[in-house]
Amino acid sequence: PVWAGMRLWNLCRLELLSRTSLETQKLDLMAEVSDLKIKLVGMEKEQSEYEEKQNKAESLLQELRHLKIKVEELENERNQYEWKLKATKAEIAQLQEQLALKDAEIERLQSQLSRMSTHNEVAEKDQEVQRLKIGMETLLAANEEKVGKQSLCVTMDGTVVSEDLSPLSSGTDSGPQSPLSPENRKSPKGIKKIWGKIRRTQSGNFPADDLGLAEFRRGGLRATAGPRLSRSKETKGQKSDYNAPFAQWGTERVCNWLEDFGLGQYVIFARQWVSSGHTLLTATPQDMEKEMGIKHPLHRKKLVLAIKSINAKQDEKSAQLDHIWVTRWLDDIGLPQYKDQFHESRVDGRMLQYLTVNDLLFLKVTSQLHHLSIKCAIHVLHVNSFNPHCLRRRPVDENNVSPSEVVQWSNHRVMEWLRSVDLAEYAPNLRGSGVHGGLIILEPRFNGDTLAMLLNIPPQKTLLRRHLTTNFNVLIGPEAQQEKREIMESTAYTPLTTTAKVRPKKLGFSHFGNLRKKKFDESTDYICPMDTNPGATNGTQKNYGGYKGLSPFTDRELDKLDQVGQTD
Repeated sequence: PVWAGMRLWNLCRLELLSRTSLETQKLDLMAEVSDLKIKLVGMEKEQSEYEEKQNKAESLLQELRHLKIKVEELENERNQYEWKLKATKAEIAQLQEQLALKDAEIERLQSQLSRMSTHNEVAEKDQEVQRLKIGMETLLAANEEKVGKQSLCVTMDGTVVSEDLSPLSSGTDSGPQSPLSPENRKSPKGIKKIWGKIRRTQSGNFPADDLGLAEFRRGGLRATAGPRLSRSKETKGQKSDYNAPFAQWGTERVCNWLEDFGLGQYVIFARQWVSSGHTLLTATPQDMEKEMGIKHPLHRKKLVLAIKSINAKQDEKSAQLDHIWVTRWLDDIGLPQYKDQFHESRVDGRMLQYLTVNDLLFLKVTSQLHHLSIKCAIHVLHVNSFNPHCLRRRPVDENNVSPSEVVQWSNHRVMEWLRSVDLAEYAPNLRGSGVHGGLIILEPRFNGDTLAMLLNIPPQKTLLRRHLTTNFNVLIGPEAQQEKREIMESTAYTPLTTTAKVRPKKLGFSHFGNLRKKKFDESTDYICPMDTNPGATNGTQKNYGGYKGLSPFTDRELDKLDQVGQTD
């Protein structure tokens, strides 16, 4: 029994110890749990503070954006007010010049009127003198008749003779003097004396020389001619320096050049600021914006490119294509919906050569497909040295067409081809699509499916789509067909769509400190770079007649446009 009791006591003691250890562990675990809860609460608090800070940062960023927008709006308003002020000042100056011209014209008319009144008085006095002269001549004739009748007399030998006492006689007597009274002999001379006195009293104040032979001399300018005729000599003088360099052009010639250039709305400011062509040659874009009021970025770019060409003495063929031709060119490449924007911005051939992505976005061309269309069309112009008649609008021979000819097809020519392959009902859908031969040949991702999508051919019409694809592959040739197939099989291929947009680059938060964006004029992201590198493009070598190695798209550009389209 003792051993049993001791064993029982040992068991109880062990159980007590185990329970004590368990209690101790439980307390430790509860302490750890409380510590973890405290840490969790602290972390939640930190997270809430972090979220609050992030929200504050975002709200601050939003406020900064709003402030930036307000600053830009205020700056635009200030620029508009400045431009309106300059326009008002220019109009006032012009009105003052017109007023001065009117005053000068009024003075001239007044002086002319006074001269005319003087001339009228002279004319009236001359008429009075003429009347008196006629009257005196009649009296003189009557007197001569009377004297002639009374001069008949009889000599010592009884013969009858007649003396000619007319004042028009030669003054020699044919015979002896007649025994007339002295009064009768002096009457003709007295009449002459009276006539001389009348002439002296009536016309003494108006000598013949003072009536001004120079004033009425033939070949001179009339008093009413005004500045219209007197400017002819100056115009000849200005035409004499026709071959003078641009820097030596006068103000009027520079203003006329601006009007011919399509920027006639800035002539008012140019007359005040431009003293010669040298002023424009040394002007910066900021000077043009400040002094001439050229706020439109593309108008400013147009003038800057022209001045650069004059300074560099380059005869660019693209400069021969004016903005009217560009609007017709938009019809040819299937983008007539942008004619108003291009015409308002005065986009000419030289600007097409230096057109950038930002320029197209400013012209409200946001579609990625339309960007590619304009890019390919400009490239076709580059290859053809900006020949204004390089695009083909009418079919010649549908059975013998090469890719080098297709690349020059206009939008209307592509529609004619659709009619020739029995797809006339879908041809009108290409209006405004931007589809032309350059896009079909030079764009690797443009295939039969893309054309079917633009023609609005339903996907369930598989036979019609297959018919279109077959004729499309025959049109572009095996080389372009192989390149398009390789592009489609690549892992980075994304098909062209009508919804993909091109948007300007957005500045991150790190660049937000620079509130003033980069100047529009300084962008060099050309839509179709001129320094194209002949050779492999997109992993293949293209050979379409004169278009060897001239695809305007690289893998980097395709990836960039794809990313822009996906983010949209």
